[in-house]
Amino acid sequence: GGRLTMTGDISRPDRSTIAGILLAGGQSRRMFEASTASPGDKRSGDKGLLDIAGRPMLGHVIERLRPQVSTLAINANGDPARFAAFGLPVVADPIEGFPGPLAGVLAGMHWAATHAPGVTHIATVSTDAPFMPPDLVPCLAAAIAPDKPIALAASGGELHPVIGLWPVALAHDLETQLRNGVRKVLAWTDRHGTSAVEFPMLVIGGNPVDPFFNANTPAELDEARRLLARDLE
Repeated sequence: GGRLTMTGDISRPDRSTIAGILLAGGQSRRMFEASTASPGDKRSGDKGLLDIAGRPMLGHVIERLRPQVSTLAINANGDPARFAAFGLPVVADPIEGFPGPLAGVLAGMHWAATHAPGVTHIATVSTDAPFMPPDLVPCLAAAIAPDKPIALAASGGELHPVIGLWPVALAHDLETQLRNGVRKVLAWTDRHGTSAVEFPMLVIGGNPVDPFFNANTPAELDEARRLLARDLE
């Protein structure tokens, strides 16, 4: 829409050059260790596979992200077969024993570089945020500048370091830093320059809801189920 892009200028990506990476690498401990978790919710270690409004939470996330990117992959460790129903490639963290989401970002960069020619950036999202904005990726892309190659989502004045847009060209630097022991997302992004992109609250059933509301506990899962049921009415 009206924005001038110079040929060969990869500082401002668009849908055709962005791959979506669904970060399912986390261990979901708070959800499954909680004494209030229902037996059905305790079986799996993947929050994204828990049912909300008739389908897995990950299904809602995929539905929102798919129109915003050129291709999709799931970052997860362990048996990839548990995600078979989604029909998407599953990529594991490239380095063993890596705590934290940066390993998933690196996995996505490696996958895009190998399997998605033409992709210059990856958009990462958590698999437990079913209310993700439909304009997430274009808004992040609009914030990218030569001195700020990374864009991260924010809402309610709070930054969400796992929801962002990252240039694949930084893969080598990220891998080097991870091998040197860097774990915190912001410790790495601050090396490169980062834009925080603030997203407005959603209104569901007359109440404000954080667009990046994520279900970490059984109580939050119940809340997400209630909100999504209203959102789909």
